[in-house]
Amino acid sequence: MRVLAAMSGGVDSAVAAALAVEAGHDVVGVHMALSRSRNQFRTGSRGCCSIEDASDARRAADIIGIPYYVWDLSEEFEETVVADFLSEYAAGRTPNPCVRCNEFIKFEALLERASALGFDAVATGHYARVEMIEDSAGRVVRELHRSPNTAKDQSYVLAVMGPRHLERAIFPLGGFASKDEVRAEAARRGLSVSNKPDSYDICFVADGDTGGFLRERLGEQPGEIVDTDGNVVGTHQGAYAYTIGQRKGLNLGRPAPDGKPRYVVATQPARGQVIVGPAELLTVDTIECDRACWFDADLAAAAADGITGQVQVRAHGEPVNALVRATSKDGLIARLTDASLRGVAPGQSLVFYDGTRVLAQGTVVGAHRSR
Repeated sequence: MRVLAAMSGGVDSAVAAALAVEAGHDVVGVHMALSRSRNQFRTGSRGCCSIEDASDARRAADIIGIPYYVWDLSEEFEETVVADFLSEYAAGRTPNPCVRCNEFIKFEALLERASALGFDAVATGHYARVEMIEDSAGRVVRELHRSPNTAKDQSYVLAVMGPRHLERAIFPLGGFASKDEVRAEAARRGLSVSNKPDSYDICFVADGDTGGFLRERLGEQPGEIVDTDGNVVGTHQGAYAYTIGQRKGLNLGRPAPDGKPRYVVATQPARGQVIVGPAELLTVDTIECDRACWFDADLAAAAADGITGQVQVRAHGEPVNALVRATSKDGLIARLTDASLRGVAPGQSLVFYDGTRVLAQGTVVGAHRSR
């Protein structure tokens, strides 16, 4: 099978490419240049797509013994992932750019180019498993499952890819239980990236200052911070810089009457307002989503009456039991059955699991407390 290996310049993707070769595939490595103005070096563990990263990926490809190319996907990245990030914050929602990158870039733009060049699949260094299961009709189907490496599991950010793209995705690190095992594998193969630090935070906000990035792109938009009774308790320079559940950085000039901390409970960008209130207003047990993507059409049909499982609303958040019901127009509603969640914000990704198996994904549009 002809496989295109996405190589970021890190240890995970390098080992994934090596394992794809070992599995007998005809592998070509490609580094995706996603930034329009790439730095020479990364800032420690922050950022990505530096010239240093591209060079590390090239050295790894040379050691593995595969062809290597750099593809400029910066225009697609800016027009999809970064544009979505900005528009979501401007609308008062809290997006996850890693989810959108997997949706728009790694399993849309990259797969599209790979198909045009005759590749059968794309291999990445994500921590997730694909299981081949025979369904009731005797067909072999692919299921997306959590990685045994629970600390690094990336099934949450991959769930947006859906069954169509899963058909052509390979995750060679799916069986690794720890990052140390991957680093040891890299060292055994002589890959110099074996001790390279992991990247974290938002890759296109290399200094970690998300608020500063938003102000630079969206401009200052002064407004009021009000409590739930409408009293003005502070000011801000842009409602887009606040997210539900936020406590730090509010700089409120008036304490709450009961002296307890106040949190962002809602934002209204059209009115330029940020609304703050007590912690108990953040607790929800019902979450509504749109843009639902089901990995099994039969399950989607059955979910009209509700299916039990677990839902997760953050990349490394705790899954909680829920009854999930599919609604019309690609929506779903999750009713938490024995717990509640705090600080769920519109724009977040909700992933529905049955144990380790991913059943569906949706984008949060609202959350409330019904009991």
